[in-house]
Amino acid sequence: MEELVRLFGEWSGGGEPAGIAPLPGAGSNRAYYRLTAPDGATVVGVAGTSRDENEAFIYLSTHFARCGLPVPRVRAVSADRMCYLQDDLGNRSLFDALAEGRGRGGDYSEAEKELLRRTVAMLPAIQVKGACGLDFSRCYPQSEMDRTNVFFDLNYFKYCFLKATGLDFHELRLEESFRLLAADLLDECGSTFLYRDFQARNVMLDAEGRPFFIDFQGGRRGPLEYDVASFLWQASARYPDALREELVEVYLSSLSRYMDVDQARFRRRLKSFVLFRLLQVLGTYGFRGYFERKPHFLDSIPPAIQNLRKVLADGGCPYPYLHDVLGRLADLPRFSGQEKAVRKEGEPSRSAHDGRGPLVVRVFSFSYRKGIPADESGNGGGYVFDCRGTHNPGRYAPYKQLTGRDGPVIRFLEEDGEILKFMEHVYALADAHVARYLQRGFTDLMFAFGCTGGQHRSVYAAQHLAGHLHAEFGIEVRLFHREQQIEETLPAQERGPKGGAGRKEA
Repeated sequence: MEELVRLFGEWSGGGEPAGIAPLPGAGSNRAYYRLTAPDGATVVGVAGTSRDENEAFIYLSTHFARCGLPVPRVRAVSADRMCYLQDDLGNRSLFDALAEGRGRGGDYSEAEKELLRRTVAMLPAIQVKGACGLDFSRCYPQSEMDRTNVFFDLNYFKYCFLKATGLDFHELRLEESFRLLAADLLDECGSTFLYRDFQARNVMLDAEGRPFFIDFQGGRRGPLEYDVASFLWQASARYPDALREELVEVYLSSLSRYMDVDQARFRRRLKSFVLFRLLQVLGTYGFRGYFERKPHFLDSIPPAIQNLRKVLADGGCPYPYLHDVLGRLADLPRFSGQEKAVRKEGEPSRSAHDGRGPLVVRVFSFSYRKGIPADESGNGGGYVFDCRGTHNPGRYAPYKQLTGRDGPVIRFLEEDGEILKFMEHVYALADAHVARYLQRGFTDLMFAFGCTGGQHRSVYAAQHLAGHLHAEFGIEVRLFHREQQIEETLPAQERGPKGGAGRKEA
């Protein structure tokens, strides 16, 4: 901290900061602080633990800024290269801005779609324009994507996810599939910049909604398709197929301004990278979820498996043995849901003896001060969850006028983590109950979340459970935020094996 204060004086022309506030950490061990000058100007101070990683960011940021790319500029660097100051891009990330669309299970508004279009259209600039004159030898931890990178990630998937499921497979035959996949991925790496961690959390938005890129210090020379697959096939985003296709078109149109593009070849290669990225993220989810028991990563596995089913159904895995292994993996009962596990193929999802269906789930948020919502279905069934045991953002001034649907509140709750653990148990109960109600043909189920004011924690929980159940089962979900007088209906979709919309057998 002392060194950051000294750098601040160097940047500001003398004097100490009027305020120093820690900022949420990213994926690395770097520590971030917002330093505020007496006149209100701010800068972000970074204290890193790896000199090489710091050097990579400082070099890349300086190079990209000279190329006119939207990145934070480095303003001051310590002599030992362990601390530096960079531009303050504010608090609003693209991930925060898309929170409501994610909460609706991927039903993004036109404003949210426009933010995605702007971001995807800017990606070719950093990949192609940013690569011009770039000294790739200064990238960290290596200069280009190679076979070692690919096999590290594929084996990470094999040992941290595939083996953890207990699925039987032939090691040598799987290794041969991995070799074929690696050869296809590395067939054409070119001289473009591979961002490698291109995701919504690493895009900051200014007041006009213009995207700025951060956390590119792990980039290197590599193929264009990797970043597109990484961004558009992120499991938790749940981008609809039509939106994904539109964004691929936006990307290709923008890319054509920088280089000639064989679109058919790009799309063929993109399929391989989508498969590769899915295996990468499953490896991460397996390690962080199965071994470290982090609920957020466990919750991310079902949508990733859903993406995998879609990739297999669309012919995205041309390697026969790998296709067989992944098909059996996606068909495991733990991923296919309890309903599928108790039914034979072709059997209806409900019993004519128990009810007439279809199931409609109602989800409420409410304030305990005003009482629990009444059950008007006449069935008298469902759950009421008390969210007051989790950290309350309403205690802090910046969040008092916001709700659990707003990005800053969502970020507060998820970074605090208590709500994620709470929701892990809620999802387990809800999934089991909905699967059983579908099997028996029941027509109504209610979930209600209460907190002190019915504004922050309960709204977050209700919004996310509604999106989760709609995405997983494809059923009609009616969402009521009582204290905000907000009502939304997520309509029923075509029912797949678990009831999920459009889900196909692998």
